[in-house]
Amino acid sequence: MELKQFFPEIDPEKRLALGCMRLPLRKSGLESAIDYDLCSQMVDRFMEAGFNYFDTARVYHGRASERMIKRCIADRYPRESFVLTNKLSDSCFKAEEDIRPLFEDQLRVCGVPYFDFYLMHALNRENYDKYQNTHAFETAQELKAEGKIHHVGFSFHDDAEFLEKILNDHPEVEIVQIQFNYFDFNSPSVQSGRLYEICEKYDKPILVMEPVRGGSLANVPPAAEAAFRRLWEKECEDDPLLSDDDRPSAASYALRFAASFPQIAMVLSGMGNMDMIEDNIDTFTDLCPIDEDELETLETVKALIEGEDMIQCTACHYCTAGCPQKIRIPDLFSDYNNHKLFKTWNSSYYYNIHTADGGKASDCIKCGKCELACPQKLPIRELLEDVASTFEK
Repeated sequence: MELKQFFPEIDPEKRLALGCMRLPLRKSGLESAIDYDLCSQMVDRFMEAGFNYFDTARVYHGRASERMIKRCIADRYPRESFVLTNKLSDSCFKAEEDIRPLFEDQLRVCGVPYFDFYLMHALNRENYDKYQNTHAFETAQELKAEGKIHHVGFSFHDDAEFLEKILNDHPEVEIVQIQFNYFDFNSPSVQSGRLYEICEKYDKPILVMEPVRGGSLANVPPAAEAAFRRLWEKECEDDPLLSDDDRPSAASYALRFAASFPQIAMVLSGMGNMDMIEDNIDTFTDLCPIDEDELETLETVKALIEGEDMIQCTACHYCTAGCPQKIRIPDLFSDYNNHKLFKTWNSSYYYNIHTADGGKASDCIKCGKCELACPQKLPIRELLEDVASTFEK
């Protein structure tokens, strides 16, 4: 696939995007308290290395992600020097007449005259009719004709059959964003591999989200980390010029897996600090496709992670938006996973921090809103019972 024929603004040699859903926060820990100074440093380093694609949405950090775009990027760089994606999120509009005012406000808050890509956000069986009935796709095409959007697409959280339905309904869309990583490639719920095949069938370039599954493929269990080390030691035997300082991170293997498929236009990574920026830049500079030995190791790592019986939460936070009890579900699941993996005091310590203002796992009233919103189809209500029994003895 020749990316330039689809999207002249994308450099096919620089297919790493900075996802703005997990930005660094100031020490106050408040969700909206973005550390703008650190974000500016991260943006500068990212741009300096030749990468210029940024992905945001109104619902990320409660509008603060869009404000970061203006403050750290649009106010500091010429518009033509960066590529920006924004989204139309289900929770941000109720009727057709809401869409244009929302869109214009997104342009204003981001400080830009146009978006390079504009996506219908997180489409699935539950919300698709709303986008259809409010003529969201048609409005996006009108905005494209006005020059305020350059390319229209959608992000997706459902099965391959439903993806094919949407592509049949809307052949005009130019790009699709899917969850795609080695852990979910053959998953019966996420179906990364099947989703890829459908996009390939319809010749739709792909934006990859969750290539490291919200960080879970970057912080793998010790047995999985040992498998990566054995792989590296084998490579060092073949090339004596390599040293341990050159050893790739677990995240690097996951990102390279996602970038190794020809239909992939861009790989999004939610980077929250300078170490992530540097590691990802290193991975995508002179990018090497994943090889057979590495694929075999990734299968081993996947089996080891599954053997740990972790909660497979990607920390997308879709579940928290409608929670009437204000439970910080992804944070509590992370505490639970850390407890199972490492069995140290700090998981309980962080659980107490995450529930200091209420929202304990036991506060769940089992309304089910979280499970309807969860892209991973996790049995959240049941899992919260496990979390409560672990930390609230």
